[in-house]
Amino acid sequence: MSPFELYFKLGFEHISDLGGYDHILFVIALAAVYSLRNWKHMLVLVTAFTIGHSITLALATTGRLVLHEGLIETLIPITIAVTALLNIVERFTRDPQKTLERDWRLKYILAFFFGLIHGMGFSYYLRAILGGEENFFVPLFSFNVGLEVGQLLILVITLISSAVVVWLTNLVLNHFKRSVEHTQHNWSLLLSLVIAIWALTLI
Repeated sequence: MSPFELYFKLGFEHISDLGGYDHILFVIALAAVYSLRNWKHMLVLVTAFTIGHSITLALATTGRLVLHEGLIETLIPITIAVTALLNIVERFTRDPQKTLERDWRLKYILAFFFGLIHGMGFSYYLRAILGGEENFFVPLFSFNVGLEVGQLLILVITLISSAVVVWLTNLVLNHFKRSVEHTQHNWSLLLSLVIAIWALTLI
């Protein structure tokens, strides 16, 4: 196995590891208020998050940025809770879709900022497995690519799962004449509420 394949695999396994589900929860929280038709919004959100965590992952792994690990472990669930709570605020507005479009810049900025925090969390694991490596570029790049592939996989699974839940719910409750938008609204609210409570227990 080449160094690229090794660190790619480690990056992918790290973000998809159910034992360290905090990063998974964050990606799900990001996607909770979106449907498959909102893929452009999601692409920008994920890109902002990626840029953020790539910066701190590089700085922290090479020793140019050092923050207390306990602080980062506290901040990560806070980022999850804040993201989920923002989703809930959107769901309770009169017109969630208009609120979503109005506040998109804020969400992209937050995704970037929260990415900076998550990058620090990723860096602790990467530094632990690097050992005495002197050349950081290949491990850092490969690990980051593995993270992104895992992140995109989680995102796709979340969006598809939400679409299936909404479709099945609409099918079962069809005699109530529920619209897809109404069902999506309720599902987003429920999913965000569960994530917010879960994240708060991790702080």
